[in-house]
Amino acid sequence: MAPHVNSGEFVITNTLAYRFGKPRRGDVVAFEHDGITPKLYIKRVVGLPGDRIAINRGTVYVNGAALPEPYVQYRDDRSVPVTTVPPDEVYVLGDNRAVSEDSRVFGPVLDRALIGKAVAAIWPPGAIGAL
Repeated sequence: MAPHVNSGEFVITNTLAYRFGKPRRGDVVAFEHDGITPKLYIKRVVGLPGDRIAINRGTVYVNGAALPEPYVQYRDDRSVPVTTVPPDEVYVLGDNRAVSEDSRVFGPVLDRALIGKAVAAIWPPGAIGAL
């Protein structure tokens, strides 16, 4: 999630957030993904159930409108065909698009895989702050 969260940093995660509500676009979420080596991911929600997501030369479109993303510092120029986010899933992207493994690679994430909403970095001291 660079420039916000780097590998090895500690993050406070609200594990009750999605027991009482649904993820919202822009939320930074923690989830475990069962890949070749399962690990914890922290990514930003850009698509909600029913949304049509397309990425054209690095610009993300949600339901045909370009998504303003002031938090993305390291862009890339990849394109992804239109995909519709299924019910009970979210489409997530890392803020460091150039090197992020996210829904462009493994598809939307099930709501039940979400551990919680990442709210603040707490370690190392130079990384302390809200997400």
